[in-house]
Amino acid sequence: MSPRSRLLLAVAAWCLAAVAVMLPLVWLINNRDWGVALMLAVPFVVYGLLRLGRVLEGWARATPPPSGQ
Repeated sequence: MSPRSRLLLAVAAWCLAAVAVMLPLVWLINNRDWGVALMLAVPFVVYGLLRLGRVLEGWARATPPPSGQ
């Protein structure tokens, strides 16, 4: 797998995870009375998404192991 395709795959995976996590969270905050309490969890969710982005970037930019020659 080429480094460019790994980077594109990592960006796509992060975007999918961000939408899958944030969209329901924002909907609950907006539409439920108790959703306001979820605003306390938002910084932790954003931090988790940032960590996921760093892990995916590390995976995408990793160099292949050297050959045993």
